[in-house]
Amino acid sequence: TFKSLGDPTRLRMLTARAEAELCVCDLATLVGISESAGCLQRPLLRTLRLVRSRRDGRMVHYRLDDDHIVGLLAQGLDHVSEAGTRRER
Repeated sequence: TFKSLGDPTRLRMLTARAEAELCVCDLATLVGISESAGCLQRPLLRTLRLVRSRRDGRMVHYRLDDDHIVGLLAQGLDHVSEAGTRRER
C-alpha cells in the first residue's frame, strides 16, 4: 500500500478520487495522463483495495475504497507538506 502511494501518478489518481467518483476518461484528463495509463494502474489499486468500482451502463466509476484510505492519504499529504516546511527553516 505504501509503495503504491509513493508513485506520483498513483498518488495523483488517488487524490483526484478523494474529491469525487470518476470514470477513467475523466480521471485521465484531470490527472494529465492517457486513458491507457489510467487503465494500467487500475488493477493494482483495486487489488490493494485502495479503490472500488461502480458500473453505470457501459461506464465504470471509481472512488476511494473507504474512509480509512481517505484518512491515510490525507495524513500522508499533511506529513509531506510539514516535512517541506521544516526543511525551509
